[in-house]
Amino acid sequence: MLATPPRHRPFLLLATLAALLAACGGPTRPVAPAPRVQAPPPTEIRIGLALGGGAAKGFAHIGVIKMLEANGIQVDTVAGTSAGSVVGALYASGMDPFQMQTQAVALDESSIRDVRLFSGGLVQGQALQDYVNAQVRQKPIDAMPRPFAAVSTQLETGKRTVFVRGNTGQAVRASSSIPGVFEPVAIGGKHYVDGGVVSPVPVDAARQLGADFVIAVDISTKARGTAPADMLGIVNQSIAIMGQRAGAEELARADVVIRPAVDAIGPADFEQRSAAILAGERAALAALPSIRARLAEHSMQRSKAAHEQALGRAREEAARAQAECEAQQTRVDRLLRRDACQMQ
Repeated sequence: MLATPPRHRPFLLLATLAALLAACGGPTRPVAPAPRVQAPPPTEIRIGLALGGGAAKGFAHIGVIKMLEANGIQVDTVAGTSAGSVVGALYASGMDPFQMQTQAVALDESSIRDVRLFSGGLVQGQALQDYVNAQVRQKPIDAMPRPFAAVSTQLETGKRTVFVRGNTGQAVRASSSIPGVFEPVAIGGKHYVDGGVVSPVPVDAARQLGADFVIAVDISTKARGTAPADMLGIVNQSIAIMGQRAGAEELARADVVIRPAVDAIGPADFEQRSAAILAGERAALAALPSIRARLAEHSMQRSKAAHEQALGRAREEAARAQAECEAQQTRVDRLLRRDACQMQ
């Protein structure tokens, strides 16, 4: 290897320093290149459906789902309380709304009502559990094609319980066990009753499943200044009154609320199932402009937030590059001073 003559070393050092300075943009004010921000890729909005309780009024949920799907609104997750858990389980299992309507029309009420005299004439609920499991082809909740949650109330503590795994029919039975009408359901040493006591429309459960945008369907009984004429109506309205305040707060966290006109349908009016389905269709159609507008707004907000995050990352990268360049400039300055001393 040939050694560099001593008289050439200063020139080589100066050339090296010049290259270093050029990389930082100049000898006095090193400036890192301006950040280049690429537009973030579009993000999909996960739509959740929160189906409320309301006994026979729950057939309205089928009409809502029919119109949402017919108009291109694809639901990713579904949470249900009481009657909403029945429809939600069937939908989450992969059944389309037309199949659900066929099942609803063919449903014999007596096939899901098993009264036991020794328990005070209460409905046991085992028939409902078996019916749901047969419809979902014995799939457990955590094997559903569409994420599903059934909301119930723990009798011992009054706490909201969200079932997201295990026996689907049993979870639906627990969610639908109207106090005073159904026997409480024993699961894991605890007892559960209707989810409408604590969460009439399960908006929060839909978000727990990962929904970014929640469409809530409220079919709850409203106090209208008159007392219901039958026992089931009295119990149903009492539950609605108990959960009214908590339900209103939870509904406010939904992005869109659909309210089918089913007030005239009693909780035991199973013969009005076709009217309830039609009411659901009409309410969903009326809500479509609001749903599309809110989805567009939500999408714009998400895109803006993603762009701001990308810009922030680019600025951080530019700041790091600037710091590295300034550190390099400091090293160059020290080398220049040392070289000047050597040449004197």
